[in-house]
Amino acid sequence: MKVIIVGGVAGGATTAARLRRLDENIEIIMIDRGNHISFANCGLPYYIGDVIKNKKDLLLQTPESFNKRFNVDVRVRQEVILVNSKEKKIKIRKLDNNEEYEETYDKLVLSPGAEPINPFKDLNTKKIKTLRTVEDTIEIKEYINNNNIKDIAIIGGGYIGVEMAENLSNYSNLNVTIVQKGTHLINPLDEDMACFVHNRIKNKGINLILNNGVEKIENKEKLEITLSKGKIEADFVILCIGVKPEISLAESAGLKINGKGILVDEYMRTSNKDIYALGDAVIIKNSITNNDMYLALAGPVNRQARVVANNIVGKETKYEGVIGSSILKIFDYNLAMTGLNEKICMENNIDYKTIIVSPNSHAGYYPGAEMLTIKALYNKDGKILGTQVWGKEGVDKICDILATAIKMDLTAYDLEKLELCYAPPFSSAKSPVNILGNSIVNELDGLVKTVAWKDAHKLVKEGYEILDIRTNREYEKGNYKNSIHIPVDELRNNLDKLDKDKKYLVYCRTGLRSYIACRILMQNGFDVYNITGGYYFYDMINNY
Repeated sequence: MKVIIVGGVAGGATTAARLRRLDENIEIIMIDRGNHISFANCGLPYYIGDVIKNKKDLLLQTPESFNKRFNVDVRVRQEVILVNSKEKKIKIRKLDNNEEYEETYDKLVLSPGAEPINPFKDLNTKKIKTLRTVEDTIEIKEYINNNNIKDIAIIGGGYIGVEMAENLSNYSNLNVTIVQKGTHLINPLDEDMACFVHNRIKNKGINLILNNGVEKIENKEKLEITLSKGKIEADFVILCIGVKPEISLAESAGLKINGKGILVDEYMRTSNKDIYALGDAVIIKNSITNNDMYLALAGPVNRQARVVANNIVGKETKYEGVIGSSILKIFDYNLAMTGLNEKICMENNIDYKTIIVSPNSHAGYYPGAEMLTIKALYNKDGKILGTQVWGKEGVDKICDILATAIKMDLTAYDLEKLELCYAPPFSSAKSPVNILGNSIVNELDGLVKTVAWKDAHKLVKEGYEILDIRTNREYEKGNYKNSIHIPVDELRNNLDKLDKDKKYLVYCRTGLRSYIACRILMQNGFDVYNITGGYYFYDMINNY
């Protein structure tokens, strides 16, 4: 069997390596138009920020080392320009001399990736760059170092945009600005949780312009950037406004596409049984909603590669879709998310409820404990639909556990029962995941009614009263306007100050003490709701 793989890196190179491990006799040809067939895409911003100091560390395999280990015919600086699916042939152009030739195949694997979107190519200037390859990375770093750059604008506030901003802030002489068309950074994140990101970025001296897209860039002495509201100037612009799947080869092969990417079935086969596709060029299924979605993340690509290789050799394997697990370092904090967010739930008419808990990352009495913020979406049966986690320590661990819970259809009742590792430096006897499960179950079992801040504001307008049960000192430092104040430890002796004909929204700092207050009040005949997230969350989303 002869297998040709178009594209290297996570999709193509992983497919080739798996194929060879499964079958020593397959003829494997891997073709890539770049100089490198296997490099660390996700490490590129960290080379620019000098966290990764040696560019050789970005190269995972060279064509020579890959061939030596896996006996794969690796051809770099060659571009597949046409697929003739009827005759099972491809046309290839050597980029060094423009010579063209053909190869036949038994099975074809398309892993062409996606191209960064650049609406300003016509300006033809080195002052505007996208980031995709090792070569892009080197050019950006050298240009910054050699051209007395002072002001840099990053257009787009997704994963790469935020990572670039952090890494560029390592240059003491740079003034960095992020321009984001949307209302918040990191689009898959809920807007309230994004406030943590906004605060941290601004506190680190990065300028943040939200809800304001770029209309035009003019190449003058400095780049003049016209926004939908106002103008800014920059010496250099890095475009991080998204990617466009490379579908030209799929189109030449007559494969089915949907405008955003190549359509594949559960075996990663295209509409042609002898052509597979994977990675940033394909449309896959969201395993929660079962809807088509586009997701450009390295983890899913590696799993897709294994599925493709297995199926080529007859080891039938299904790709079960994605839930969108990801994590991002933002200076000294970490942000992780998995599953559905509120926007997706609303778009798909999925009934959901949210809860926010803020436990410590490990035992509070052990030095270094830091507060976490965990937001979870769940349904009426307690099934976990999605989570977002913010904090300094343990974020990856907690989100990974919750991603597993979503994948395995676990509910909050299961989270309560999980037996997780504990020692004071690592966690608490009651893990943050257990605490999340307990909190959801308390609501499901009717022990408390919860409400999010965005809904609490609406209920106040309808006549609900706000009750602050924090200490006097906490209340004096800041409080919700016109709130009633009775510390929780004094509540039982002051019930006569509340009116049982009214409804109350109760808050403390994070939601724990207010839950206790709600239990006291409910058992004394009051109609109360616990405001999830507490004043800590309220202060964050109202003061970023």
